[in-house]
Amino acid sequence: MRILFLGGTGNISAECAALLAERGHEIYVLTRGRSPVPAHYHALHADRRDPVALRAAVDAARPDVVINFLGYELADVQLDYQLLRGAVAQYIFISSATVYAKPPPRLPITEQTPVGNPLWDYAQKKLQCEQWLAQRWAEERFPVTIIRPSHTYSHRWIPNPISSSSYTFAARLEQGKPVFIPDDGQTPWTLTAASDFALGLAGLIGRADVLGETFHITSDEVLTWNQIYAEIAAALGVERPVIVKVPTDFICRVAPRLTGTLKGDKAHPGIFDNSKIKRFVPEFQCRKPFRDGIREAVAWLRTHPDQRHYNPEVDTMCDAVIAAWEQANPRPRKS
Repeated sequence: MRILFLGGTGNISAECAALLAERGHEIYVLTRGRSPVPAHYHALHADRRDPVALRAAVDAARPDVVINFLGYELADVQLDYQLLRGAVAQYIFISSATVYAKPPPRLPITEQTPVGNPLWDYAQKKLQCEQWLAQRWAEERFPVTIIRPSHTYSHRWIPNPISSSSYTFAARLEQGKPVFIPDDGQTPWTLTAASDFALGLAGLIGRADVLGETFHITSDEVLTWNQIYAEIAAALGVERPVIVKVPTDFICRVAPRLTGTLKGDKAHPGIFDNSKIKRFVPEFQCRKPFRDGIREAVAWLRTHPDQRHYNPEVDTMCDAVIAAWEQANPRPRKS
């Protein structure tokens, strides 16, 4: 099949494109040229929000399936709909598991869990896109399938609750600097390797029986944040990581930018029931435990230093949160 990725070189999408290419599909990637596109794909250079450029890309690819990893605003999916209705067999919208209600009313989370996250505008916009697309399916049979990844990482990321896409968290551990962990670190969380996520996505491609359906695709492995930090430190070779436990409310007062990612996501339990994706894609199975995945990521990033992106703003934020917490909670002096 001819598959057009709107965003095919990112943390999750690159693994999906690679697997689908391996399975014999013809891969087209819409790109602005910031990241290299593998030579055996068809690179289509355009801004996904430029209607004329996007139309030219769609005309060039003549896709059977479009997978949208770049849908963040309602206007994004409305533009796709205008260009693609009647022209594709399937439109896959990559949403987010952050759309589920926070805190979750019950665990594990299923696709029937209530949605509505009042704490993060990112989640609210994703849900708005979902609901608009679901209406297009109900009224016109626009061939949409909605997929909700949770915290998913590739070899390019060191997943953590502060800043997964930068290397700053890992660098602080390596340098002996303190990092903070929300609350007592015992919140259960799910991390999914992008290569495993890709197996679930690939099994849904081009199928009429998944149109109008919504799936989340995550690992079944659940770890606490304490366990996750321990695995990251071990992968980095840091024997005594300096970890400071700070209440989520306090973190968000000092660093309001973390309100969405913590109160709207990672400070709540993230445990998922993957029965639905397994029912539709029986071969789906997450094969990579976090212990292996994080070691692969560290090894890859150490051999690709140009990909270890450092964010000084994150570094400054970590220092500010920890300094404020220690000032508010001074350690008793030893007599």
